[in-house]
Amino acid sequence: MSDSLRTAMPTRARNRQFIPFTLITSAALLLTACGSGSDAANGGGTAQAAVKIGAIPTEDVVSPIAKDPAAAALLPSGTNSLTVAISVGGSPPGTSYLEDGKTLAGQDVDFADAVAKVLGIKLKREAAGFEAILPALDSGKYDFGASNFGVTDERRKTIDFVTYINDGQGFATRRDSKLTKITDLAQLCGLNVATGAGTTFEATLEENAHVCSDAGKKTYKVQTYSEQGAIWSSLQQGRSDIVMSTINGLRYAVAQQQGVKFLNEFHRLDVGFAFKKGTKLAPAFQAAVNRLIADGTYDGILRKWGTTGSAIAKSQISPPEIKD
Repeated sequence: MSDSLRTAMPTRARNRQFIPFTLITSAALLLTACGSGSDAANGGGTAQAAVKIGAIPTEDVVSPIAKDPAAAALLPSGTNSLTVAISVGGSPPGTSYLEDGKTLAGQDVDFADAVAKVLGIKLKREAAGFEAILPALDSGKYDFGASNFGVTDERRKTIDFVTYINDGQGFATRRDSKLTKITDLAQLCGLNVATGAGTTFEATLEENAHVCSDAGKKTYKVQTYSEQGAIWSSLQQGRSDIVMSTINGLRYAVAQQQGVKFLNEFHRLDVGFAFKKGTKLAPAFQAAVNRLIADGTYDGILRKWGTTGSAIAKSQISPPEIKD
């Protein structure tokens, strides 16, 4: 699976259009500095320009999808529309805005829209901070979340998932760094590690910080940011030594930037739509994803975003966390 991820640059078929990736709002164009002695990016500091990464593929792979009556019949009675929360501020294949400043584009958007087409329902999209989505599901603010949520045993205690890809955790750094393959978090001791707020990466780093003290070494510092552009700015400007993020996102970003390199995959995870625990929507969503896999639409979405190495054979409902 990992071999097919050696390049994350989307294949540029003749009928595909690409537009520059830009951070639209003035707030998105700023990042708060995070030096070795400062707080994370959502704290105080000096504003810096965020890194622009790559281009957004805009091929329409969703419109031709037809409703599947069998999958739609699995929806709870009276379900005509759903609200989906999607985190914005990433780089492809993650979700960002097109140049109009209001249209969302990304792999998660395409999969959510594709499932809605199969089920014959309308979607109301709401942009939300990544770390805010899962807690808000229980309150009913959103019907589900679609933001590359990794399926972990800890999350499964309070969240139901319907899987649609396999991604996971990886590392990248500056090309002049002496860092190579990261197989043990103890290799990070004494370093500044940039990652996304509220992610499995942050949780993994925080839970395992003891590996450094256990080895008698200086612990690594976890620097959290809410936007991918801010993470890469921190790395490029030397405030961070290494980035921990999604395998697909890292491969894409590294292919688009000079002076950085992908190190390695660290831990694979299934990725799924996230729902309130005990949801009755899961069987319908599972059937819809499996329908997309069967009719080839699924492969088309992955090809668009350059993530064919993340394909799954079938969708599952809240499978156990992958351990490796």
